[in-house]
Amino acid sequence: MSTPTKTWSSRFTFLCAVVGASIGLGNLWRFPYIAGENGGGAFIIVYLVIILLLCVPLIMAELAMGRRGGKSPVVTMINLCREGGHSGFWTAIGWLSVLAPVTGLCFYAVVAGWALDYVFLALRGEFVSITPDDAERKFTDLLASPGRLTLWYTLYIAATVWVIGLGVKRGIETVTTFMLPTLFVMIVVLVIYGHIEGAPARAWQFMFNPDFSRLTWQSLLIALGQALFSITVGTGALLTYGAYLSRDISLPGPTWIIAISDTLAALMCGLAVFTIVFASGLDPTGGPGLMFVTLPIAFGNMPAGYFFSVVFFVLVFFAAFTSSLVMLEPFVSYLEDKGYKRFAMSALTGSVIWLVGLSAVFSFNVIKEFKPLSFVPLYRDKNMFHIIEFSVSNIMLPLTAFLVALFAGWVISSDLLRDEMGITNDRAFRIWRLLTRYFAPIGVGCVLVFGLVA
Repeated sequence: MSTPTKTWSSRFTFLCAVVGASIGLGNLWRFPYIAGENGGGAFIIVYLVIILLLCVPLIMAELAMGRRGGKSPVVTMINLCREGGHSGFWTAIGWLSVLAPVTGLCFYAVVAGWALDYVFLALRGEFVSITPDDAERKFTDLLASPGRLTLWYTLYIAATVWVIGLGVKRGIETVTTFMLPTLFVMIVVLVIYGHIEGAPARAWQFMFNPDFSRLTWQSLLIALGQALFSITVGTGALLTYGAYLSRDISLPGPTWIIAISDTLAALMCGLAVFTIVFASGLDPTGGPGLMFVTLPIAFGNMPAGYFFSVVFFVLVFFAAFTSSLVMLEPFVSYLEDKGYKRFAMSALTGSVIWLVGLSAVFSFNVIKEFKPLSFVPLYRDKNMFHIIEFSVSNIMLPLTAFLVALFAGWVISSDLLRDEMGITNDRAFRIWRLLTRYFAPIGVGCVLVFGLVA
């Protein structure tokens, strides 16, 4: 058992950080869209079951592993393997937990930069009475402008580097304890606005009306993937933030708060988005088009649309930024464990991310036809942005989660994890062990295979 070199100031600051890490861009557009397209209420029922049976056990396991190791994911896994006499193979979990998120930041910061640009467009009133053609043109013009994209991308990376460089208490805690409560307030405000000025009946029907005829095996796999990575299982977030958690805090309570908060945020974001979209008679298409084309049209033609468009895109920025912090923290924490200065390592790592990520920035303009791995079937027709995104989302993150499930279920001592988690009820622990040993590896394994063959 290793003594952590950094700790959270309180249980509240820990929860703000880890919930902020889980609520990201996927909550704002992907979850509501895929729920509506895959059976609405039927999909949500499946999603909630997956959260209960797969995500909750793995959240507890990862937090326990992180707290037991007490260091960065790499050193944590080295400590756990040494303590239990396990094969060094399992340190791969630690390496993937630092490399996957830092690689993911290379493309995630690009999309977050779009949101930052749209905050200023909203502030300037660019969406007031906007037409569909104008909305499409604004987004197209943004993607076609390498200088504009580079500016927002650079500012976003710099802000992330600065906060991580300040450390856990002065940086991560300060930002997340402000941003997360504010984020939830903005979501509530947008939900209320949508129910007053929008089309709540259609939004509720689209999201919650159970249509089991549209629920397929593919829907199940989509729900599995969305649940896993919305809750940040296998992303390094739980291993990293768990290492800073005091041992006088029992893990089941925070685990349930994390799972419920993330799910509630996704559902509320769906209501906020679709009450507005349906009120304007627009198509609830998924992906960036929903956020950066459809919603500006909707806000621009609704009462008080100027104010609420600003609120929405600030919300998008906050959600992205709190998630980005935990993408950079694991690698910087590892370098700090090696004896290097935190701020210098944050700046150095951020500079490398910025340099590599420029290939993702330019994938929408200067080098959009450059597809260097087109000879590899998995990467056929993918430019640099999509190569990075696919590698992280479909390979690195599912593989990490799969290894975590195997390690927690079959390798590390169950008694050790039970002691770290603080589960006192024998029956509850037996259920946790059953789910972690069998349901979790099978479920995550299906996500990994599906992501490679779909």
